[in-house]
Amino acid sequence: MNNALTKFQDLLRELFQFDCADLDFGIYRIMNHKRDVIEKFITKSLPQAVAEELDRGALAEQSQAVRELGEVAAQIKGTLGPDALNAEGNLAEAYQGTPLGKKYLSLKAKAEGARSRGALANAVYNHLYAFFSRYYQDGDFISKRRYSKRERYAIPYNGEEVYLYWANHDQYYVKTAEHFTDYSYTAPNGVNVHFKLRAADVEQNNVKGKKRFFLPLPAEIVWDEAARRLVIPFEFRPLTEQGTIAYGQKNQQEAVIAKALQEIPKRLSPKTAAPALAALTAERRKTNDGEPVSFLEHHLRQYTRRNTSDFFIHKDLKGFLSRELDFYMKNEVLNLDELEAAGEERTEGWFQIIRLIKSVGGRIIEFLHQIEEFQKMLWEKRKFVIETQYCITMSNIPEDFYAEIAACDAQWDEWKDLFHVDEDKADLFTSGKSKKDKRTAFLKAHPTLVLDTKHFDREFVDRLLGSFNDLDEITDGLLVHSENWQALNLLVEKYRRLIQCAYIDPPYNTGYDGFLYKDQYQHSTWLTSLWDRISECRNLMGQDSALFVSIGNEECANLRKLLESVWGAECFRSAIIQRRGMKSVQSQFDTIDALNQGYDYVMMFSRDAESRFRKLMVQKANGDEEESTTPIGSWNNHWRGTDRPSMRYPLLGVTPMTGQ
Repeated sequence: MNNALTKFQDLLRELFQFDCADLDFGIYRIMNHKRDVIEKFITKSLPQAVAEELDRGALAEQSQAVRELGEVAAQIKGTLGPDALNAEGNLAEAYQGTPLGKKYLSLKAKAEGARSRGALANAVYNHLYAFFSRYYQDGDFISKRRYSKRERYAIPYNGEEVYLYWANHDQYYVKTAEHFTDYSYTAPNGVNVHFKLRAADVEQNNVKGKKRFFLPLPAEIVWDEAARRLVIPFEFRPLTEQGTIAYGQKNQQEAVIAKALQEIPKRLSPKTAAPALAALTAERRKTNDGEPVSFLEHHLRQYTRRNTSDFFIHKDLKGFLSRELDFYMKNEVLNLDELEAAGEERTEGWFQIIRLIKSVGGRIIEFLHQIEEFQKMLWEKRKFVIETQYCITMSNIPEDFYAEIAACDAQWDEWKDLFHVDEDKADLFTSGKSKKDKRTAFLKAHPTLVLDTKHFDREFVDRLLGSFNDLDEITDGLLVHSENWQALNLLVEKYRRLIQCAYIDPPYNTGYDGFLYKDQYQHSTWLTSLWDRISECRNLMGQDSALFVSIGNEECANLRKLLESVWGAECFRSAIIQRRGMKSVQSQFDTIDALNQGYDYVMMFSRDAESRFRKLMVQKANGDEEESTTPIGSWNNHWRGTDRPSMRYPLLGVTPMTGQ
């Protein structure tokens, strides 16, 4: 029993992340408040609850019968000789009529199919271990509903004709790049060690660069003796040429850690920073080989490793695990073959074990649910807008502001960089004027120049914005820099059902486009990421709206089923096929076993089946436009090569109309 209990207790400590007990930020700070309660449950309440249940009812009678049978068997061997019982526990016929033999046979019949108290406890702990370890994987709970040996897994299914299902469909996908936050732990001596990430160099605008690493800056360590706080700055960036030489070509992050373990303690004086030095070098744990691991090494590895795979937050962990536990008990604990073999006398004991497993499992699920719900609340909570800037054309800005704009060198430097403006160029109208006057004249002559408020102080921006009667009317576009699900969640109330057209260019899931997959869940991770974002996007789309999604061959089939699940199969309109650029048409036929995937797709969905684009407009000789009398374009047909010899089809009139 001890081995089974210890094994299960170790699993629970992993589930509740006891190895993070010294972390004091974010979710860990909340968990630490409940750590004592959970530890008490694991070490005391859990074994006590199991023991009390086994000591009553049918299970107690069964284990009592097994114990008495063992005692009588020992008496028989001692009194009648070792040959009286064979290896299977059968009593020799010569002794079956004796009083001791009759008692033995009676107890044997009573104990048939029963298990000892230790075996029953082992069975309970083993079942609980099997259940929670089956669904838990590196911090996430993945659906693995075991069905049978022949058909390994079952899926939730409600009788749909076709149903799209994937392993983590009921979870939020959270990209680790969104969690480049500061990291801190408290050492046993009370010193707080803080890893401070500064100016993280991350991939932007879907442009993939070199691999990035967490690089400590030992020379900039700060020790605050009064606050007992040690700050170690980090950068997240690619290695420089010199860094590549220093850290080699393989296992570079490991090489960075190894060097940091040497360099960081050297920056602290044993005389003036002894507590900080102890907080880094004290032993945190031992490896499987018995080698000591310092606090600094343990947390450096944890900090750098936490961004090596993306993770998930369950939308309803309690409901999910409770349903799965019921399924597990019916399918694997309540074994009909064993129940039939044991007979009716053992039925009450079987159901008593089921109640015990459900009771203990339910308490564990409740603990896990509280932690997961807190993370879910943090994820779903609408995020604060940390900065707002405006881009406004000069034609909309009152001339009262021109003098201040002319004096802002940062804005002019940006214009020179973007538009190659030359406000100093002398002409008949600017000759002899000051730099400020030249710039003011330039602003008046170029009303399409776009001012960016990030270059001006708060007082100027407030006055500028206050000069507009309708700011929304003046700013007719919106650009949000954010994680995309959070951005959609923020905008949904203001723009619900107002968006007429949306275009999405998601990662094509080639294996090299930014997903840090959890084990083999490549397609499942991708689907989960898109599901929540497309579902939220649909809430923004109006009745006459259209959605376009670009995709390659890798996920074309999965994407269509996902979009049909969110929008409805009846909302599918078409898949536009577009050829990728290639050096030559012949290149895709160079080898028969390596055909070039020369085409991408644009999936097209709309709410209203009657929606159409406007007919293409044709240019008249006088410059006016009129609707083409020849139906040369709509959603449901394509142009003939004679109509458009170039075979290039621009999407015109993106506001859908009905009835055409």
